[in-house]
Amino acid sequence: MVEELKKITVDTTPDPMMPKPKKKFSAKFVLIPMGVLIALVAIIGIMLLPLRGVMEKAKIVAAEGRVTADALKNQDLTATKAGLGKTRTAFVSLSNEYNKVMPLSYVPFLGSYINDGSHGIKAGFAALDAADRAIEALEPNADLLGFTGGSKFVQGSADERIQVAVKTMKALTPKINEMATSIDTMRKELDQIDPNRYPTKIGKTVVRARLAEGKEVIDNAANLFVNAQPLLVNLPAMLGEPEMRRYLVLFQNDKELRSTGGFLTAYAQFRLEKGKMILEKATDIYDLDNALKKKFPAPREITTFHKNVYNLYIRDSNLSPDYKKSMEQFLAMYETAAGVEDIDGIIAVDTHVLVEALKILGPETIGGRVFSADIDKRCDCPRAVYELEDYSTRPVNYVRTERKDIIGTLLQQLMQKALGVSPSQYWGKLFQMLLTEVNEKHVLAYFLEPEAQKASESFNMAGRIMTASETATLLAYKENAGWDYVHLNNSNMAGAKSNMFVSEKVTKDVTVSGDTVTTKLTVEYKNPYKGSDCGLESGGLCLNAPLRNWVRVYAPEGSKLVDTKGVISPTDGKAKPMDTYADLGKTVFEGFLIVNPMGTARIEVTYTSPVKSTDGKYRLLIQKQPGTDGQEWIIRYNGKDRKKFILETDTEILL
Repeated sequence: MVEELKKITVDTTPDPMMPKPKKKFSAKFVLIPMGVLIALVAIIGIMLLPLRGVMEKAKIVAAEGRVTADALKNQDLTATKAGLGKTRTAFVSLSNEYNKVMPLSYVPFLGSYINDGSHGIKAGFAALDAADRAIEALEPNADLLGFTGGSKFVQGSADERIQVAVKTMKALTPKINEMATSIDTMRKELDQIDPNRYPTKIGKTVVRARLAEGKEVIDNAANLFVNAQPLLVNLPAMLGEPEMRRYLVLFQNDKELRSTGGFLTAYAQFRLEKGKMILEKATDIYDLDNALKKKFPAPREITTFHKNVYNLYIRDSNLSPDYKKSMEQFLAMYETAAGVEDIDGIIAVDTHVLVEALKILGPETIGGRVFSADIDKRCDCPRAVYELEDYSTRPVNYVRTERKDIIGTLLQQLMQKALGVSPSQYWGKLFQMLLTEVNEKHVLAYFLEPEAQKASESFNMAGRIMTASETATLLAYKENAGWDYVHLNNSNMAGAKSNMFVSEKVTKDVTVSGDTVTTKLTVEYKNPYKGSDCGLESGGLCLNAPLRNWVRVYAPEGSKLVDTKGVISPTDGKAKPMDTYADLGKTVFEGFLIVNPMGTARIEVTYTSPVKSTDGKYRLLIQKQPGTDGQEWIIRYNGKDRKKFILETDTEILL
């Protein structure tokens, strides 16, 4: 009997009155990702193990680097060369260890930091390559540059040794090009590292700021060498190899500040033959003015701001803040003077260079006067400066001839002292001092030969007011790339030597709105010293007198004046707005003020500039006026103080 099965119909429609069954949570949804994560962490942890070794290797590199740096500071070429070899060996070991963690460069987030380390190591190797080429270049001239442990010019006089060195420089060109290539590689590698990726601090250790500062220092040093390359290549020809060169050396008195760094007070004429420097003439600038065969009518700048001067004299020819433009005017007048010879260039130095040289070479005595770098209480300035002013400025009851020839004599004695001893005693220090003085714009150069002038401009030694077309590679300044610009230029128009007593504080208060930058520039002048006895009958030394100051603010082309305060008319002393005009590819705001002894003065100029930024960053180039020293600057951005510093050289700011 076949038993029939009952058919059971099951109603699968859910009963709304019954609770919904809970879903069972499978452990695999947690365990699988967790397992993968744990495995990944384990793999990364294993891969990170070599980082301990990397740190140990990095410490060795740092230690070797410090030893090498100390050897370089001590100017020991042999020890420096040995240190570079040991540093390279340590770097190779570090690189090999670092390769063990390079697979982590593919890990999100962590990979960026791993790649930074790789870029840093590559930059280090490029720096070592450049250093090796530098040692090869320095060795033949070690004694000339003041280094010990290298080849020495022990035969012949100092002049003969210089001539040998200048001839040797021609062989340096290939090495200079190799160094430039390595330095450019180093810079490109470091550019890949973004300090903003790093924390501000780790514990009490500052990280981001130090990384940014270190990168900036290295980048600036790289820029300096790359910009110096044309100068180094052209240096033998500029030093008279193979053909003789003749230069004028102008002495600018920065205590009586003028547009290019100081009043033109004296000059010397030198001839260079294969590096040998021969003094041909040294005399007062007034002698040159007396030799002019024609008179030049005073331009607007003289008739407006100078006092009781109706002609243009060669001593007042440096009216433009652009040194090349001023020297072109100088030459146009110089060529009309009796007895002058053709020259190849004009080099200007100021009292700062003289004082720094005296610090190295020691005091000099001329005509019973001691010229030294020691501070003289009579003026709170170096004694050399006081003696120069006392000799050339104090009224006397006789006709003083060659009233400033003492400067030429002093320069000649310093040169003889520097060249008449073992090069290792002074030359290295003087060479380093000269580089600093060029960088701080206490030394300027203008050359008639185009390649030499181009080399001078590339090294920022030409005292040019920068424009995008003329300085596309210098300081990376391009107006069309969103750079703001400012150059403050002061000129003492018959105010004795008051600039040695007057200090300046400059505040650039910037507000950015779209493609427009609004600047409120405030300049505060302060003279805390008593006035001098300036009476002609009393015979006093008139150093500190009311400063008649012609001031110009150079801003980006197209800037518009909004408001000014503190500017007065040079004729009646009444308040007036600043004048606006175009010059040197810039917009200029011009005015006048007086700073009295024991007094202060303050000007404010508000203006707008068409500065376009494509990335939201504010870029500013400040060009320093040659001859100035100790000028305090504050950069205020959108209501907050962001930078406070002493302006020592042309300066870039990025906010």
